[in-house]
Amino acid sequence: MDYSLKFESLIGQTLFDRLSPARQDFLRRIALEYRFSHQEVRTLVEWDIDLSMWQGKSLEQYWNQFQALASGDRPSQKAKVLKSLSEELGRLKNTPREYRDFEANYQHRPRTLVTKTSQQDKIFGACPVASEQTVCCNLYTIDAVKNCGFSCSYCSIQTMYKEPEILFDADFAKKIDAIELDPNRFYHVGTGQSSDALLWGNRFGILDAMVGLARRNPQALIEFKTKSKNVKYFLEERDLPKNIVCSWSLNPDIIIKNEEHLAATLEERLRAAEQVAEIGILVAFHFHPMFWFDNWEAEYANIFTQIQSRFRPEQVAFISFGTLTFPKPILNKIRSYEYNTKILQMPLVPNPEKKWTYPPEIKKLLFTSAYNAFASWHSSVFFYLCMEETRYWNECFGYTYSTNAEFERALGESSMAKVHSRLPESVATAVEVSGAPA
Repeated sequence: MDYSLKFESLIGQTLFDRLSPARQDFLRRIALEYRFSHQEVRTLVEWDIDLSMWQGKSLEQYWNQFQALASGDRPSQKAKVLKSLSEELGRLKNTPREYRDFEANYQHRPRTLVTKTSQQDKIFGACPVASEQTVCCNLYTIDAVKNCGFSCSYCSIQTMYKEPEILFDADFAKKIDAIELDPNRFYHVGTGQSSDALLWGNRFGILDAMVGLARRNPQALIEFKTKSKNVKYFLEERDLPKNIVCSWSLNPDIIIKNEEHLAATLEERLRAAEQVAEIGILVAFHFHPMFWFDNWEAEYANIFTQIQSRFRPEQVAFISFGTLTFPKPILNKIRSYEYNTKILQMPLVPNPEKKWTYPPEIKKLLFTSAYNAFASWHSSVFFYLCMEETRYWNECFGYTYSTNAEFERALGESSMAKVHSRLPESVATAVEVSGAPA
């Protein structure tokens, strides 16, 4: 087959259309000259997209630079230039990313709110990323809303739903009322897995339904995980059950500005947490994902200091740490964005579940630094790693849990003790329940 025809066939299986016309012309020209294989074309397209999104030198600039240094015939030149490019991409990924002078150029994409009725759609179940390969808390999740109104560049929710649509279940309240939990065991139930838990407020009665679930099940901890500042519902309600916790995913403002588009600022999130804590609602904080970037240690240390100065340990149910973990489809999803992001400018290695994440030495550095910063709270606040291997617990915390059920039980005992401390003594005794079954 004529190579020009073969090339057109090869690019159909790549993100070639994501390249600008000038970048397409350049890649087509060097492909015709060097006769790239299918894998080489795919790799060069991905490198070109990554370099463009990181706002560094272009693939064409690097290619011309390395080609000028490569001697020999065409096959030899190709091998040398590809090797040099691979080494340069590796160097960039293994250097903490900088956001100085970076412009994400994010453009807001309008969303459509859709309600539908479907008896087949289940809203309650085990955490979709629970695994025996990692130490997991056996979280249960409720899909109050499907798809998110924020645009965090690293979020895997974006691969799960039709992008412009935010789906509300018309039968949500009925489905919540039908949930039957064992009254004699602890449950940790979260609503922040398929969408932000508080962004939508009480639209279509979703918070009323969730609070009702908490009221009927005092043995359960109902968590609302968010990156928003929308706590109006809780501030206006005067008869809230004590077994709810509002939690915030936190990152430095430099990350929020460039990678967590449309979400509340760091100060807005902390102030919202203060507001609910002041009226007696438990709060929690998730540093998940943590990022390795230029000046990361000082940026995170500032947040850790703020938390310990603005909150008392008895107001905080738990604090978690975790890092970026990508299923393979999200990598190409990120490369398809029409704005810039440095999310993929990071060293990527497979974890036991064959998902892509930071290498062990970076994880250990992030987690150890964070956990040590809260040393004075270790005995009064529950800390955990989310979806991480046993080794990181031992290396960063100095302990681990032998089973996921043991982890769940420990989280439940710690959290429910703080719930009970907010109840009259007679009521607290009545709602004491056992931990998770072994």
